[in-house]
Amino acid sequence: MRSLLTIFYLIIPYQVDEDFHQAAVSPNLTIHVVTEFIIFGLPSLQNHQLLLFCVFLFIYLFTITGNGSIFLLVALDRRLHTPMYFFVSNLSLLDMSYATVTIPKMLAKLSMNLNTISYTACLAQMYFFLSLGCTECLLLTSMAYDRYVAICSPLHYPTIMTRRRYILLMVMTWFGGFLTPFTSFILALKLPFCGPNIIHHYYCDHSPLLRLACADTSINVTVGSFIAGLYILVTFILVVVSYIKIILTILKIKSKEGRMKTFSTCGSHFAAVNIFFLPPMFMYVRPRASYSSDVDSLVSLLFTVLTPMMNPVIYSLKNKDIKEAFKKKVNFKIKE
Repeated sequence: MRSLLTIFYLIIPYQVDEDFHQAAVSPNLTIHVVTEFIIFGLPSLQNHQLLLFCVFLFIYLFTITGNGSIFLLVALDRRLHTPMYFFVSNLSLLDMSYATVTIPKMLAKLSMNLNTISYTACLAQMYFFLSLGCTECLLLTSMAYDRYVAICSPLHYPTIMTRRRYILLMVMTWFGGFLTPFTSFILALKLPFCGPNIIHHYYCDHSPLLRLACADTSINVTVGSFIAGLYILVTFILVVVSYIKIILTILKIKSKEGRMKTFSTCGSHFAAVNIFFLPPMFMYVRPRASYSSDVDSLVSLLFTVLTPMMNPVIYSLKNKDIKEAFKKKVNFKIKE
């Protein structure tokens, strides 16, 4: 075991604490290598476990049911096989995945006090969480572009947003989302963990994990902040620019009813975009790894729990085509 640790340290380009390094190479010293972490949960709400379990269970079931219904409706109803609903169905799939990465482990902790997570599972949870978050940034940007073309250039929309183009755009969205955090994941994978193993958060996230490493994490913080800042800010600016142009086009519509209807739809979409983008800006666009556990945990609830639950309401319950498709499927089952 000691020889393996010695070889392990030869491939890690980090300045490790002196005591830990000596323990790794000296046959007379022993070290404690962390094999699992303890998820502390929501620090300010530790005395409300049962209430939190009921709330998060309802949110999770609502998220899975709502997004799953939308995904199935779009897949089964040929009238919904359009670029807009293709993006909406991918958003539903993404939100189900996003919620599943974090909420079930939280429910297990709240109901059965299963608060431990293995080292491998923790790193995997962090990677998939960051990847799905990056994918949603790109997806919301793609949806904003689709609405921009549909409203600002309606005559050219069929030729611009062809089937081949929007499928290619979606493939690039998923691929880019899972590729972006790979550098941060590899850097985190090389970090040694030998001391405290309590993660003061309700899932394995990048910043809380770095604080437990027995090595200099300045490179991780710099790379993570740069990637997050560039990624979140660029996609958010593109979305804002698209919606500004959409609003300017809407204001030119002569029909007051048509103007209000379009503005209402786009306004709700833009509100959902803000709820998703603004909390990650606060969470990840930082020059340092220092943070407040209470504040970060509560802020992260907005885009990890609230947004996936709200998206079915925002993008579907107010949508005439989705409601008609749902009624059609329900009536068909009743007649059978």
